[in-house]
Amino acid sequence: MISRHLWILALSAWTSHAAETLFQAAALTPEGAFTPGIEGPAVDRRGNIYAVNFARQQTIGKVTPVGAAELFVTLPGKGTGNGIRFGKDGSMYVADYVDHRVLKIHPRTRAISVHAHESAMNQPNDLAITSSGALYASDPNWKDGTGQVWRINPDGKVTRVAENMGTTNGIEVSPDGRTLYVNESVQRNVWAFEIRPDGGLVNKRLIKQFPDFGFDGMRCDVDGNLYITRHGKGTVVKMTPKGVILKEIDVLGSRPSNICFGGKDGRTAYVTEVDHTRLVAFRVDRPGLEWQRNKR
Repeated sequence: MISRHLWILALSAWTSHAAETLFQAAALTPEGAFTPGIEGPAVDRRGNIYAVNFARQQTIGKVTPVGAAELFVTLPGKGTGNGIRFGKDGSMYVADYVDHRVLKIHPRTRAISVHAHESAMNQPNDLAITSSGALYASDPNWKDGTGQVWRINPDGKVTRVAENMGTTNGIEVSPDGRTLYVNESVQRNVWAFEIRPDGGLVNKRLIKQFPDFGFDGMRCDVDGNLYITRHGKGTVVKMTPKGVILKEIDVLGSRPSNICFGGKDGRTAYVTEVDHTRLVAFRVDRPGLEWQRNKR
Protein backbone atom coordinates (compact mmCIF):
# COMPACT_ATOMS: atom_id res chain seq x y z
CA MET A 1 0.00 0.00 0.00
CA ILE A 2 1.40 3.40 -1.02
CA SER A 3 2.15 5.81 1.82
CA ARG A 4 0.39 9.15 2.03
CA HIS A 5 3.71 10.97 1.56
CA LEU A 6 4.55 9.09 -1.63
CA TRP A 7 1.03 9.54 -2.91
CA ILE A 8 1.25 13.32 -2.40
CA LEU A 9 4.59 13.41 -4.24
CA ALA A 10 3.19 11.38 -7.13
CA LEU A 11 0.08 13.53 -7.33
CA SER A 12 2.18 16.70 -7.29
CA ALA A 13 4.35 15.42 -10.12
CA TRP A 14 1.32 14.40 -12.16
CA THR A 15 -0.50 17.70 -11.70
CA SER A 16 2.66 19.63 -12.54
CA HIS A 17 2.98 17.71 -15.81
CA ALA A 18 -0.73 17.97 -16.53
CA ALA A 19 -0.70 21.74 -16.04
CA GLU A 20 2.34 22.30 -18.25
CA THR A 21 1.75 24.29 -21.42
CA LEU A 22 2.94 22.36 -24.45
CA PHE A 23 3.66 23.50 -28.00
CA GLN A 24 3.73 27.21 -27.17
CA ALA A 25 6.93 29.01 -28.12
CA ALA A 26 8.71 31.72 -26.15
CA ALA A 27 11.96 33.59 -26.83
CA LEU A 28 15.05 32.11 -25.16
CA THR A 29 17.69 34.65 -26.24
CA PRO A 30 17.34 38.39 -26.93
CA GLU A 31 16.70 39.67 -30.43
CA GLY A 32 19.90 40.26 -32.35
CA ALA A 33 22.08 37.89 -30.30
CA PHE A 34 22.94 36.00 -33.50
CA THR A 35 23.29 36.99 -37.15
CA PRO A 36 20.72 36.11 -39.86
CA GLY A 37 22.92 33.06 -40.43
CA ILE A 38 21.68 31.51 -37.16
CA GLU A 39 21.49 27.74 -37.59
CA GLY A 40 22.54 24.57 -35.81
CA PRO A 41 21.25 23.97 -33.18
CA ALA A 42 22.35 21.10 -30.92
CA VAL A 43 22.38 20.35 -27.18
CA ASP A 44 25.22 18.88 -25.11
CA ARG A 45 24.85 16.51 -22.15
CA ARG A 46 24.71 19.41 -19.70
CA GLY A 47 21.78 20.97 -21.50
CA ASN A 48 23.64 23.83 -23.18
CA ILE A 49 22.42 24.79 -26.64
CA TYR A 50 24.82 25.61 -29.47
CA ALA A 51 24.01 27.60 -32.60
CA VAL A 52 26.17 29.04 -35.34
CA ASN A 53 26.93 32.68 -36.11
CA PHE A 54 26.71 34.17 -32.64
CA ALA A 55 27.16 37.97 -32.80
CA ARG A 56 29.04 37.62 -36.09
CA GLN A 57 29.55 35.10 -38.89
CA GLN A 58 32.01 32.17 -38.50
CA THR A 59 31.32 31.67 -34.80
CA ILE A 60 29.41 29.20 -32.65
CA GLY A 61 27.56 30.45 -29.60
CA LYS A 62 26.84 28.55 -26.40
CA VAL A 63 23.51 29.23 -24.68
CA THR A 64 22.54 27.97 -21.23
CA PRO A 65 19.05 26.54 -20.63
CA VAL A 66 18.02 29.91 -19.14
CA GLY A 67 19.20 31.86 -22.19
CA ALA A 68 22.62 33.23 -21.18
CA ALA A 69 24.77 33.27 -24.33
CA GLU A 70 28.51 33.45 -24.93
CA LEU A 71 31.05 32.77 -27.65
CA PHE A 72 32.08 29.11 -27.81
CA VAL A 73 34.50 29.04 -30.76
CA THR A 74 35.45 30.92 -33.91
CA LEU A 75 35.87 28.65 -36.92
CA PRO A 76 39.22 28.70 -38.75
CA GLY A 77 39.86 30.31 -42.13
CA LYS A 78 36.68 31.12 -44.03
CA GLY A 79 34.79 28.35 -42.24
CA THR A 80 31.10 29.09 -41.65
CA GLY A 81 28.84 26.64 -39.89
CA ASN A 82 25.37 25.38 -40.59
CA GLY A 83 24.03 22.15 -39.06
CA ILE A 84 25.47 20.82 -35.77
CA ARG A 85 25.35 17.36 -34.21
CA PHE A 86 26.87 15.76 -31.11
CA GLY A 87 28.40 12.29 -30.99
CA LYS A 88 28.07 9.97 -28.00
CA ASP A 89 31.56 10.95 -26.80
CA GLY A 90 30.56 14.61 -26.69
CA SER A 91 32.37 15.61 -29.87
CA MET A 92 30.63 18.32 -31.88
CA TYR A 93 30.30 17.96 -35.65
CA VAL A 94 29.67 21.09 -37.70
CA ALA A 95 28.76 21.33 -41.38
CA ASP A 96 31.08 24.01 -42.83
CA TYR A 97 29.25 24.95 -46.02
CA VAL A 98 31.86 27.44 -47.24
CA ASP A 99 34.86 25.09 -47.21
CA HIS A 100 32.97 21.89 -48.23
CA ARG A 101 33.82 20.00 -45.06
CA VAL A 102 32.62 18.75 -41.70
CA LEU A 103 34.53 19.98 -38.67
CA LYS A 104 34.98 18.17 -35.37
CA ILE A 105 35.30 20.12 -32.11
CA HIS A 106 36.65 18.59 -28.91
CA PRO A 107 34.11 19.10 -26.08
CA ARG A 108 36.65 20.15 -23.44
CA THR A 109 39.62 21.69 -25.24
CA ARG A 110 37.50 23.21 -28.04
CA ALA A 111 40.21 22.15 -30.48
CA ILE A 112 38.91 22.16 -34.06
CA SER A 113 39.91 19.57 -36.65
CA VAL A 114 38.69 18.59 -40.11
CA HIS A 115 36.65 15.40 -39.78
CA ALA A 116 35.82 15.10 -43.48
CA HIS A 117 36.38 17.11 -46.67
CA GLU A 118 34.87 16.59 -50.09
CA SER A 119 35.40 19.11 -52.90
CA ALA A 120 32.51 17.57 -54.89
CA MET A 121 30.05 18.82 -52.28
CA ASN A 122 27.98 21.86 -53.19
CA GLN A 123 27.92 22.55 -49.49
CA PRO A 124 27.30 20.30 -46.47
CA ASN A 125 24.14 21.85 -45.10
CA ASP A 126 22.48 19.85 -42.33
CA LEU A 127 23.66 16.69 -40.57
CA ALA A 128 22.08 13.53 -39.22
CA ILE A 129 23.93 11.04 -37.02
CA THR A 130 23.42 7.32 -36.45
CA SER A 131 23.84 5.40 -33.20
CA SER A 132 27.19 4.13 -34.52
CA GLY A 133 28.48 7.66 -35.15
CA ALA A 134 28.14 7.79 -38.93
CA LEU A 135 26.92 11.10 -40.35
CA TYR A 136 24.64 11.87 -43.27
CA ALA A 137 24.92 15.34 -44.82
CA SER A 138 22.36 17.07 -47.01
CA ASP A 139 23.95 18.94 -49.91
CA PRO A 140 21.75 21.40 -51.81
CA ASN A 141 22.62 23.39 -54.92
CA TRP A 142 20.40 26.41 -54.39
CA LYS A 143 21.18 27.99 -57.76
CA ASP A 144 20.10 24.95 -59.78
CA GLY A 145 17.42 23.69 -57.39
CA THR A 146 19.10 20.30 -57.07
CA GLY A 147 20.75 18.31 -54.28
CA GLN A 148 22.38 15.15 -53.05
CA VAL A 149 23.20 13.28 -49.83
CA TRP A 150 26.58 12.12 -48.48
CA ARG A 151 27.47 9.56 -45.85
CA ILE A 152 30.49 10.23 -43.65
CA ASN A 153 31.89 7.23 -41.78
CA PRO A 154 33.30 7.62 -38.25
CA ASP A 155 36.79 7.51 -39.82
CA GLY A 156 35.92 10.47 -42.07
CA LYS A 157 35.48 8.55 -45.33
CA VAL A 158 32.92 10.33 -47.55
CA THR A 159 30.54 8.54 -49.94
CA ARG A 160 27.75 9.98 -52.05
CA VAL A 161 24.64 7.94 -51.29
CA ALA A 162 21.91 9.87 -53.14
CA GLU A 163 21.90 12.24 -56.11
CA ASN A 164 19.52 13.82 -58.63
CA MET A 165 17.32 15.18 -55.85
CA GLY A 166 15.78 18.57 -55.24
CA THR A 167 17.22 21.09 -52.76
CA THR A 168 18.08 18.66 -49.97
CA ASN A 169 18.02 20.28 -46.55
CA GLY A 170 16.60 18.79 -43.33
CA ILE A 171 17.85 15.27 -42.65
CA GLU A 172 17.29 12.73 -39.87
CA VAL A 173 17.64 9.03 -38.99
CA SER A 174 14.70 7.08 -37.55
CA PRO A 175 14.83 5.68 -33.99
CA ASP A 176 15.49 2.14 -35.24
CA GLY A 177 18.29 3.33 -37.52
CA ARG A 178 16.71 1.81 -40.61
CA THR A 179 15.32 4.90 -42.32
CA LEU A 180 16.83 8.19 -43.44
CA TYR A 181 14.45 11.11 -43.89
CA VAL A 182 15.39 13.97 -46.22
CA ASN A 183 13.36 17.03 -47.10
CA GLU A 184 13.65 19.30 -50.14
CA SER A 185 13.19 22.98 -49.36
CA VAL A 186 12.07 24.29 -52.76
CA GLN A 187 10.12 21.23 -53.90
CA ARG A 188 8.55 20.82 -50.42
CA ASN A 189 8.91 17.04 -50.45
CA VAL A 190 9.73 14.78 -47.51
CA TRP A 191 11.42 11.55 -48.60
CA ALA A 192 12.33 8.34 -46.79
CA PHE A 193 15.15 5.97 -47.75
CA GLU A 194 15.87 2.51 -46.43
CA ILE A 195 19.38 2.41 -44.95
CA ARG A 196 21.29 -0.69 -46.04
CA PRO A 197 23.65 -2.50 -43.62
CA ASP A 198 26.62 -0.88 -45.43
CA GLY A 199 25.09 2.59 -44.98
CA GLY A 200 23.89 2.98 -48.56
CA LEU A 201 20.36 4.18 -49.37
CA VAL A 202 17.68 2.27 -51.30
CA ASN A 203 13.90 2.26 -51.82
CA LYS A 204 13.31 6.00 -51.90
CA ARG A 205 9.67 6.84 -51.22
CA LEU A 206 7.68 10.05 -50.85
CA ILE A 207 6.08 10.55 -47.44
CA LYS A 208 4.53 13.97 -47.87
CA GLN A 209 4.46 16.91 -50.25
CA PHE A 210 3.36 20.29 -48.94
CA PRO A 211 1.51 22.81 -51.16
CA ASP A 212 3.23 25.97 -49.99
CA PHE A 213 6.13 27.61 -48.13
CA GLY A 214 9.50 25.88 -47.64
CA PHE A 215 11.40 23.51 -45.39
CA ASP A 216 14.61 23.72 -43.44
CA GLY A 217 15.72 21.61 -40.43
CA MET A 218 14.10 18.37 -39.28
CA ARG A 219 14.42 16.15 -36.21
CA CYS A 220 12.75 13.03 -34.75
CA ASP A 221 11.34 12.42 -31.32
CA VAL A 222 11.72 9.04 -29.61
CA ASP A 223 8.49 7.80 -31.21
CA GLY A 224 9.77 8.58 -34.71
CA ASN A 225 7.56 11.61 -35.28
CA LEU A 226 9.21 14.30 -37.40
CA TYR A 227 9.45 17.95 -36.39
CA ILE A 228 10.02 20.07 -39.52
CA THR A 229 10.67 23.82 -39.65
CA ARG A 230 8.41 25.56 -42.20
CA HIS A 231 10.61 28.34 -43.56
CA GLY A 232 8.46 31.26 -44.68
CA LYS A 233 5.42 30.11 -42.71
CA GLY A 234 6.85 30.59 -39.25
CA THR A 235 5.87 27.23 -37.85
CA VAL A 236 7.19 23.81 -36.91
CA VAL A 237 5.11 20.85 -38.07
CA LYS A 238 4.93 17.66 -36.03
CA MET A 239 4.26 14.81 -38.45
CA THR A 240 4.10 11.01 -38.22
CA PRO A 241 6.50 8.90 -40.31
CA LYS A 242 3.56 8.25 -42.63
CA GLY A 243 2.93 11.95 -43.27
CA VAL A 244 -0.01 12.64 -40.95
CA ILE A 245 0.17 16.16 -39.47
CA LEU A 246 -0.28 16.06 -35.68
CA LYS A 247 0.57 19.62 -34.64
CA GLU A 248 1.69 22.93 -36.09
CA ILE A 249 3.49 25.27 -33.71
CA ASP A 250 3.92 29.04 -34.18
CA VAL A 251 7.59 29.88 -33.54
CA LEU A 252 7.29 33.70 -33.38
CA GLY A 253 9.06 34.46 -36.65
CA SER A 254 8.45 33.61 -40.29
CA ARG A 255 11.84 31.97 -40.94
CA PRO A 256 12.67 29.13 -38.54
CA SER A 257 15.88 27.54 -39.78
CA ASN A 258 16.44 24.45 -37.63
CA ILE A 259 15.41 22.58 -34.51
CA CYS A 260 16.78 20.28 -31.79
CA PHE A 261 15.67 18.83 -28.47
CA GLY A 262 17.06 19.19 -24.96
CA GLY A 263 16.11 20.29 -21.47
CA LYS A 264 16.29 18.16 -18.33
CA ASP A 265 13.94 15.56 -19.80
CA GLY A 266 14.55 15.98 -23.52
CA ARG A 267 11.14 17.56 -23.99
CA THR A 268 12.20 21.12 -24.79
CA ALA A 269 12.45 21.98 -28.48
CA TYR A 270 14.86 24.75 -29.44
CA VAL A 271 14.41 26.54 -32.76
CA THR A 272 16.80 28.93 -34.52
CA GLU A 273 14.66 31.82 -35.73
CA VAL A 274 16.02 34.16 -38.42
CA ASP A 275 13.59 37.12 -38.37
CA HIS A 276 14.68 38.15 -34.87
CA THR A 277 18.05 36.32 -34.96
CA ARG A 278 17.38 34.43 -31.74
CA LEU A 279 16.56 31.07 -30.24
CA VAL A 280 13.00 30.25 -29.24
CA ALA A 281 11.85 27.26 -27.21
CA PHE A 282 8.69 25.28 -26.56
CA ARG A 283 7.81 22.20 -24.54
CA VAL A 284 6.74 18.97 -26.23
CA ASP A 285 5.09 15.76 -25.05
CA ARG A 286 7.88 13.27 -25.85
CA PRO A 287 11.70 13.46 -25.71
CA GLY A 288 13.87 14.05 -28.74
CA LEU A 289 15.67 11.05 -30.24
CA GLU A 290 19.21 12.45 -30.16
CA TRP A 291 18.80 13.61 -26.55
CA GLN A 292 17.75 10.10 -25.48
CA ARG A 293 20.53 8.40 -27.43
CA ASN A 294 23.27 10.63 -26.02
CA LYS A 295 22.05 10.18 -22.41
CA ARG A 296 22.69 6.43 -22.51
